[in-house]
Amino acid sequence: MELDVVSHDAATEIGSRFISNYPPFSVWLPRHVPAAEAALDAPPPDSATPIGLYLHIPFCRKRCHFCYFRVYTGRNSSEVDDYVQALSREVALYARRGCLRGRQFDFVYFGGGTPSFLSSEQLERLVARIREHWTWEHAREVTFECEPGTLKKSKLQTIRGIGVTRLSLGIEHFDDEVLEINGRAHKSPEILRAYAWAREVGFPQINVDLIAGMVGETEEKWVETVDKTLALRPDSLTIYQMEVPHNTDIARQSRESGRATPVAGWATKRRWVDYAFNVFRQAGYVVSSAYTVVRPSEHQGFVYRDAIWHGAHMIGTGVASFGHVSGVHYQNEDEWGPYMERLARGELPLARALPITAHQRLIREMILQLKLGRLEVAYFQDKFGTDIRTTFAEPFDVLVRQGYAEVGNGAITLSREGLLRVDGLLPGFFEPQFRNVRYT
Repeated sequence: MELDVVSHDAATEIGSRFISNYPPFSVWLPRHVPAAEAALDAPPPDSATPIGLYLHIPFCRKRCHFCYFRVYTGRNSSEVDDYVQALSREVALYARRGCLRGRQFDFVYFGGGTPSFLSSEQLERLVARIREHWTWEHAREVTFECEPGTLKKSKLQTIRGIGVTRLSLGIEHFDDEVLEINGRAHKSPEILRAYAWAREVGFPQINVDLIAGMVGETEEKWVETVDKTLALRPDSLTIYQMEVPHNTDIARQSRESGRATPVAGWATKRRWVDYAFNVFRQAGYVVSSAYTVVRPSEHQGFVYRDAIWHGAHMIGTGVASFGHVSGVHYQNEDEWGPYMERLARGELPLARALPITAHQRLIREMILQLKLGRLEVAYFQDKFGTDIRTTFAEPFDVLVRQGYAEVGNGAITLSREGLLRVDGLLPGFFEPQFRNVRYT
């Protein structure tokens, strides 16, 4: 069966559609770095605000053709060791800052890249150095992203041993041809082997990632992937709709050839996600956000997601990582050399930042929480002193007229169609100066 694209299926254009922060990253600037330094030095305005730690591990066996993160392939063991040492040095520098004094991490997230690229010895060494300054024994969640082909049972035992409570397995697809076309390093037998080991090791939660609309996707292949994923009975399932950010291989090839991207259109991707979620709902799962379904009897929540979407602080460490402290966004140096050099000099490698207003904090939380499918009016009234139904009456009216939302009973609720396309709806809530700028 060929790709089933309906006639009104808008093409997947080059650019980022997924919204993960506000204001857009493109308006964060080096001249605002002093504001981030000041926020880090000052006690937090509210010490009860949760705080998390993000550790970026930028290594991969291969770079996927759709990848837009800062990742490195082909680095040798010595270079990886150097990075681990720099990352632990960065965490140590944060231990001296006033904003973190006396606070414990509510959540920890090992992201990438591929955190499971590290050997067990490198991972244990990194964690031992971090624990000279902090532990996460009080954290409600410690998440670790994995690529199936990098795992052995012994490494999973190490990952569990450092306190990881949620393993996130980047399966993406079960069809080996689709995996190869898109540049994934693993194949389907490695998925099944890694998942079985993870269950044997006994992680409290296992999340599985899929991507709808990868290059080479067909109706039959997607149905088969959904069926095989359901057979695993993961505690939660995350499905992203394939997009083509500017710095991906797919975008470069499309620009060079002058042809449209070879990615399924948006209507097709929405339909495939909806199909998968319906299959999982029939099996007892419930929709948790625009991207996730969970098995209620086993799932213990997404602390990382929900904390960030409700205004938590996050210390972002590692090359190119993002953080947020006391109303200031910041990003680290996004190249290996400057990142390593600044840490060697004993400096935090902050590269750009943006202090945001109270109104922008409100917009940020509101658009991120819309991804849950429901906004509680009282939450924003209590926290920001704002009735969002009045302040944002025009964009909400547009969503209601289009059939994407309902307003009533103290809440704004997205319809299923609205939730499937939520990232395309969020710019309607941006301030005017940010509506037509590049997002990243």
